[in-house]
Amino acid sequence: MEQVRALVLRAAGINCDVETQYALQLAGAEAQRVHVNRIIENPAMLDLFQIMVIPGGFSYGDDVAAGKILANQLIYHLYDRLNEFIEAGKIVLGICNGFQVLVKTGILGKLNGSDEQQITITYNDSGKFEDRWVYLEPSSKKCIFIEPGQRIYLPIAHGEGKVVFENDGVLERLKTDDRVAFRYVDEDGSFGPFPVNPNGSTDSIAGLCDSTGRVLGLMPHPERFVRFVQHPHWTRLEDKSRADGMTIFNNAVKYVKENFI
Repeated sequence: MEQVRALVLRAAGINCDVETQYALQLAGAEAQRVHVNRIIENPAMLDLFQIMVIPGGFSYGDDVAAGKILANQLIYHLYDRLNEFIEAGKIVLGICNGFQVLVKTGILGKLNGSDEQQITITYNDSGKFEDRWVYLEPSSKKCIFIEPGQRIYLPIAHGEGKVVFENDGVLERLKTDDRVAFRYVDEDGSFGPFPVNPNGSTDSIAGLCDSTGRVLGLMPHPERFVRFVQHPHWTRLEDKSRADGMTIFNNAVKYVKENFI
């Protein structure tokens, strides 16, 4: 059987690419780490893959704004090819800095038909870097990465994670289109202020998908919880198979197998 092939995009400052590659391999994909400059030199490389992941880190030191320089590289060199990748039915995942990149390219930052970015991700309300574990409630029925009804527990590590919108109408259109993928909640599934919502994100939003459900961006790091021993209380876990981050990677690989292989 043909192997599911995943591309993990690299750039200066990205530092979660190895963990992301490992998570994809655990899910059954053949994952390859490739520098963005190699893709710019040969955009046809994208045709070799069914999954593309932009991992976390601090691409180009987050100069100007988090993810902005890498986003500009993609806009000016690969935007049409990325849209072709998505239109071909393939899937894209952006984690933390990768979510910021997807928003600032417009792939997740613009609503259908708009020429202007209407969504951005900015500084945490706390005014500092937040490094903690959070609960996420799935909120979209169309997002292919999600296991409906399964609340998951993942770590965050970011200074700019607050999702904000140009106006309330943008948020309402996202809700109508079922594009809010995850929301921050507490252990019981209730919304709350900091630290439940660790960055002050509008409507407690932790992740967004595109209109197809095949492009997901989220601030928490699923690649950091792919084995049960990575849970902060792993010695007390009754379920030794629990690794909530694998839900996202497993569903990505499953989708490709069902639709491409």
